[in-house]
Amino acid sequence: MHPVLHLMRQRHTTASQPLKRDDDARLAIVLEGGSSRAAYGGGMIGALENAGLLAVFDAVYGVSAGALNGAWLICERANANIHGWWAPESMKGTIRLSNALKRMPVVNGDFLVDEIYENFTPMGFDEILASDIEFHPIATDADTGASTDLRPMIHDRDSLKRAMKATTRVPLLSGEPVELGGRRFIDGGMAENVPVESALADGATHVLVIRTKAPSLALPSTPTLKQRTVARWMANHAAGAAHTWVERDRMKQRLERLMDADERVLQVAPAAGVPKISMVGSNPKVLREAVETGRAVMARTLEPVIAA
Repeated sequence: MHPVLHLMRQRHTTASQPLKRDDDARLAIVLEGGSSRAAYGGGMIGALENAGLLAVFDAVYGVSAGALNGAWLICERANANIHGWWAPESMKGTIRLSNALKRMPVVNGDFLVDEIYENFTPMGFDEILASDIEFHPIATDADTGASTDLRPMIHDRDSLKRAMKATTRVPLLSGEPVELGGRRFIDGGMAENVPVESALADGATHVLVIRTKAPSLALPSTPTLKQRTVARWMANHAAGAAHTWVERDRMKQRLERLMDADERVLQVAPAAGVPKISMVGSNPKVLREAVETGRAVMARTLEPVIAA
């Protein structure tokens, strides 16, 4: 059994609670983003919730839609609101390709957090703030390009919501950088698409990584047109972080190698052959299937943890 699963089983069996552990371990769950592709991660979070395993974790780290999935886990409302991944009221209000013609956000994170998470699929903001499990949404500093943990800037409901908007502020697609704590931020995936380094730097001894695509050690390759278009946006709106976009493919490869080699890390991912979902994918059938695929993958992974 992988050391991460062994620790999860041990804590689950003994009903270990955050801040009251009888072990010296720090177990973090790390969530990859990917906008609509994070539907796979949404299903995995649902499986963890069904298994009653929230209390085994000490901290949750996520970027972009992965941070939002992590928030659902902490407030234990993932399954109650899982339909938000495919419901037209949620997806059509959040993702509209036609907005590009109106110079409006194609992926409207503000609408998602302020409207959908308040009125359609209620997010447990107060439960997250009160939780003994640390919430670490990761964003990219728009003026330096540094991967930044927003946890120290979260003090109340408003700053929590702004942190959620900041980590999901996808360049070109989602609007201007978000201000928080006197700084400006864009999507966390720009500087650290899977925030495993942030978790390890904070002392994590065991890391469960929820992926939204299959791991690959090959060097990613961003299409030339996309590279140039986003680079232009960065130059106009986040010039100090422009180098993160140029270096992003190599950053992603470095993290893939780390996760593949580090014995402290266990990755749970959809298979390489699952349907690919674009960042702006909104097909209800495809997204629902992605949720169920993610749920099944995590359920199989957890079998040795919850076995009698």
